[in-house]
Amino acid sequence: MNRFRTVYGASPLHLLLVLCSFALTGYAGVRLLSGGEPWRIVAWFVGAALLHDLVLLPLYTVTDRAAQTALGERREPADAEAAAAPHPSQGWINYLRVPVFLSGVLLLTYFPLILSRVSHRFTLYTTLPGDVFLGRWLLITAAFFALSAVALLFRLRRSRHQTQPPPASGPPVDLRKHGKDGPDPEPSP
Repeated sequence: MNRFRTVYGASPLHLLLVLCSFALTGYAGVRLLSGGEPWRIVAWFVGAALLHDLVLLPLYTVTDRAAQTALGERREPADAEAAAAPHPSQGWINYLRVPVFLSGVLLLTYFPLILSRVSHRFTLYTTLPGDVFLGRWLLITAAFFALSAVALLFRLRRSRHQTQPPPASGPPVDLRKHGKDGPDPEPSP
């Protein structure tokens, strides 16, 4: 077993799961391409990859960097000690990225419904009017941001409690001068 981990780099279960995912992907690809016009599926995948890599990735990278710069998240520490010390406000940008990402994925997936670009036939199948999806998407987006804000407040509260030092009962004592138990008690008058 250890030799397998050394050669492969992971457990046999990992290899089994990877092989199963390749088999499932191959099956789905065969089923998709066995239709009447497989070139349309290939064109859609190539177009989606090009759209993502050439348009969307640079767009959300620039937007993320601009948000970090505008909101002061991308500060370079002056010294190595400041870089090593975690600050409670570091990483808060992820609490903005996650709801934006989830909301964007929903918008990209359901934009015809959200923008009321559905046919009458669709409303007959679902029995839903075509104008309810924008409001529902906005509510889901607001819920994503609210949950993210609650998670951020919880994190800030927890880190504040962890970083607060216990209250001092007196002036600091140099234990090297007095031994490990502290200073000798002063005689009372």
